[in-house]
Amino acid sequence: MNRAALRVTPAAVLVVLAVAGPLLAPHPIDAPVTAPYGTPTGAAPLGGDQLGRDVLSRLLHGGRDLILTSLLVAALVTAAAGALGAAGALRPAVGRAVDRAADVLMLLPPVLGVLLIALSWEGGGRVAVVAVALLLGVPYAVRFVAGAAAPVAASGYVEAAVAGGEGLWHLVWREVLPNLRATLLALFGLRFVAAVYLVATAGFLQIGPQPPAADWALMIRENTAGVLLNPWAVLAPSLAVGLLAVSVNLAADALAPRAARKETGVL
Repeated sequence: MNRAALRVTPAAVLVVLAVAGPLLAPHPIDAPVTAPYGTPTGAAPLGGDQLGRDVLSRLLHGGRDLILTSLLVAALVTAAAGALGAAGALRPAVGRAVDRAADVLMLLPPVLGVLLIALSWEGGGRVAVVAVALLLGVPYAVRFVAGAAAPVAASGYVEAAVAGGEGLWHLVWREVLPNLRATLLALFGLRFVAAVYLVATAGFLQIGPQPPAADWALMIRENTAGVLLNPWAVLAPSLAVGLLAVSVNLAADALAPRAARKETGVL
């Protein structure tokens, strides 16, 4: 097994376990199997939570929505930033407008943005969290893409396409972005990690999934009071979020060609 495969495998295993976790859970997520904050036993290897529910079962149920939401956010941010960044590199006027908008949005602290938008969104839930993640993620990503797209936009084959009368969006999708595949892959990995943290923060603030849903961030919030009685009720979901973010970032770095790693500053 080569080095790239070794770096991709942990992320693949975690994603598969999180997506297929509900099928592997030994107990229903709402069924008490131990005393509140019960210590690990044979029936509950990670002990019980504040209501005596099996921590392992809730852990296996709690990652799927987080991963799917983070993947959606990373894909949307990468696509939007790719289109806007390439357009800005090709058209200076567009680039200046995008840059000014990014300056304004980057002034909004992430947690404040989550509270302002998600709490004022009628119905709240995952849709509001995705909207917040897009609003906060695109400004940083578009500048990253614009910097990488600038030398491509100035290349001879793009100038030839411009001289041939090709329109802006043809240049963006056919000439510039195909030459930024490695950069966009690295960006996708970075935005996925950022989305994991933002979605987890929203879950910790109870914006999105609500009790008694099984969610890693919600598990941390619910069981903090009993961390000394059963540390695994807090440690297990915390480790799951951290390992997911680190492993996906390593996988994206391994899949991106070396040139893109130099562009992103990833070693």
